[in-house]
Amino acid sequence: MITPAAMDLQARARRFVENVLMPLENEAERRGGRLPAETIAEVRREAIAARLNGGLHAVEHGGQGWSRLEWALVEEQYGRTTNAIHWHVPYAYNVWEHASTHQIDRYLRPALRGELRDAYAVTERGAGSDPSGIEATAVRTKTGFRLNAEKWFVTAGDHADVFIVMANVADGLELLPTLFIVDRDRPGVEVIEDPAFTHNYPDGHPTIRFRDVELPGDSVIGGIGKGEALQRSWFTEERLAIAARCSGVIWRLLDETVAWATSRQQGGQRIYDYQGVSFPLADSAADAAAGRMLTLAVAELADAGADPKLVHHKASMAKLFMSEAAWRCADRCVQTFGGRGYLRSNVAERMLREVRVDRIWEGTSEIQRLIVARGLERRGVEAMLRAETGK
Repeated sequence: MITPAAMDLQARARRFVENVLMPLENEAERRGGRLPAETIAEVRREAIAARLNGGLHAVEHGGQGWSRLEWALVEEQYGRTTNAIHWHVPYAYNVWEHASTHQIDRYLRPALRGELRDAYAVTERGAGSDPSGIEATAVRTKTGFRLNAEKWFVTAGDHADVFIVMANVADGLELLPTLFIVDRDRPGVEVIEDPAFTHNYPDGHPTIRFRDVELPGDSVIGGIGKGEALQRSWFTEERLAIAARCSGVIWRLLDETVAWATSRQQGGQRIYDYQGVSFPLADSAADAAAGRMLTLAVAELADAGADPKLVHHKASMAKLFMSEAAWRCADRCVQTFGGRGYLRSNVAERMLREVRVDRIWEGTSEIQRLIVARGLERRGVEAMLRAETGK
């Protein structure tokens, strides 16, 4: 249930998005996503003033202590903007919840104050959504561990102060997936490629090499061998965030496109009166309404303490549905705008480039279908379709 407090939070997020982020979209596009330092600092100050920093993290650690439902409502508002300017809102990955007191003081608190950036490094040349294919190793030494890895598509890796790196620790013949904290300035950490991508976002997605990086014994998050479970939790949160933002994407697209189509005249009537224009937009409205209910229902399941594996399956369902729906909507809206829809100053054009990656990162649509199919088999059809926890 969306409480009055959640509605107030949503309204705060909406004001921040419309008054702070949206006015910067065209400048961000012209600059290839990279805004001036003073502008970024102002975005951070406004976000902190609006109490939007560190939403899901505990209040005692400098976060807001939101429920998953409240957080999804904020992510939906972020989805209404282009160029991912909301990445400048201070945040940190959810795995810090499992950090030690020292790690929280050293990394999490500064991150939520906007003083430090983290980056999550898991994908490799031959390993993406399946952590069993990871080749990165962390060998025990007298003082801790020696890390060797090459990680691809490390979002914010070009700006991060610290990396969270997935690697295998050998215990006899057994390989134990483990998350390590790696400071950027440690010897052996280097960016070996920083390619350009389709969208214009604040940060890149470079390839990072970790060559014989010496780490202290307290560089592990959550314990040796706990990396796979923490990874699943990370994927669940990221996929649910994508679903929520895609809801906002369709919201913004329909706002802009319906306004255009109802004012544009062709052949003596509004183009909106042609069914070839209005019917696809109606289909996208139905997608958005259905997908939004699914996404918020999954968030509520997580808040209610449902089986984490069930939530994982259903977050994949939400991500699959909403990322595909947002892509269809963006394509339809570009077509409705015609030649204007091909201008980079047009919201639909920017969204078309930006939402394409939502069908790829944090697991492709094909991976999501596989996860949903496994959920149907292992959790049961009824559990996958109903909204309540069943407790």
